[in-house]
Amino acid sequence: MSARSTPGAGRPGSVRTAFVSGERLAGWAERFGASHGGFRISDDDDGVRLLADDGTTALLQAPWPPDGRPGRGADPLERLASVAAQPRTAGLVLVRRGGYAAAVAREGILLASKTGTRYVQSRTAAGGQSQQRFARRRANQADELVEKVAAHAAAVFGGQPLEYVAPGGDRTLAGLVLDHSAMRLYAAVPRLDFLDVPDPNATVLSKAAADVCAVRIQVADAPATNPNFRAT
Repeated sequence: MSARSTPGAGRPGSVRTAFVSGERLAGWAERFGASHGGFRISDDDDGVRLLADDGTTALLQAPWPPDGRPGRGADPLERLASVAAQPRTAGLVLVRRGGYAAAVAREGILLASKTGTRYVQSRTAAGGQSQQRFARRRANQADELVEKVAAHAAAVFGGQPLEYVAPGGDRTLAGLVLDHSAMRLYAAVPRLDFLDVPDPNATVLSKAAADVCAVRIQVADAPATNPNFRAT
C-alpha cells in the first residue's frame, strides 16, 4: 500500500566521508557553516555533530579512541582538533587482491614502509571440476598473499613503538594478515577504524598515512524535499 508523503518530506540525502587534519578543522567547519546557513554543535558519545540550518549534518570523529589524553580548547571543535593534532604512532596494513602496503606513520609522515603487488584471481562463474580447481588456486593465491604481507608488516613494524594498528583495503584479507602468527606481537595493539582504500601503492599509502591521523567526517545531506514523493 502506498501513502503520499506530506509536503516537505522526501528521500534521505546522500552520505559522504572526508578526512580533515586537526589544523584545518576550524576552516572546514567555517566553510561548512557558510554553505549550509550556519550550524549548532552537539557533542555526544559518537563524536561532535554539526547540525546545519538546512538539515545537513556532519559527524566528526577523532582519529584516536579515548585514552585519557583529551584535547584542549574552549569548545568541542577546538578540543577535537587538538586531539587529532596529538602526535601518535600507527602501523598500517593495507591489502587487496591487487597489492599491499605496510607502514608506520606519525603525524601523517611515513617512518617506514613497504609496498608491493600480488595478484589474486577474481571469482569465476564456471561450474563443475573447473570451478573447484579455480577455487583451490584462488585460495592458494590468497594464502600466499596473506603470508607475504604478514611477514612484510612484521618487518616494517619491528622496533617501532606502535600505539595503534590501522587495517584497510579488503576486510577479510586484512583481518587474516593481522591474525597471522607473524603478527602475534601486535595482537594486543588497539585497532583504528577500517580504511576503505583501492589497490595499495605509494600514492594510496601516502594518503592513508594522512587520513589515519585526521578527523573522520561523515556528511549527510538534507533529505530531498518532494511533495509528490510516494513512500511505500
